Amino acid sequence: MKNLRTAIPMLHVDDMEQATAFYCEKLGFEKTSEYRVDDSKANPAYVVIARDELWFHLSSFSGDGKPGGVAVLFVRDVSALYKEYKQQGVNVGMSPVDQTWGNKEMYLDDPFGNQLRFTQPLEKE
Repeated sequence: MKNLRTAIPMLHVDDMEQATAFYCEKLGFEKTSEYRVDDSKANPAYVVIARDELWFHLSSFSGDGKPGGVAVLFVRDVSALYKEYKQQGVNVGMSPVDQTWGNKEMYLDDPFGNQLRFTQPLEKE
């Protein structure tokens, strides 16, 4: 029996308001849930975001990782996402490139130094 099912990336952010603005307004994710110890304060907070079949977590709690993490996000069409993000004014650090290991990849950094690697497996010829 296979027991492992999925992994959910969690990225540390310093400012949850800035993070949700970037991920939701610029990258097209939606906030699906959030937790705060004190609802009158923006931080610390833990937020779940999703888009299509992909979701991950953002946390500004001090014990939840450190800025500078990397998340590899598998997508169906990297080039279409690149075009969308350029129209949104997102600074894409590496535009789509066909890698020698069989993926088309695009990299960008969030405002906290976390890197998102959007990866599309290429069809084998």
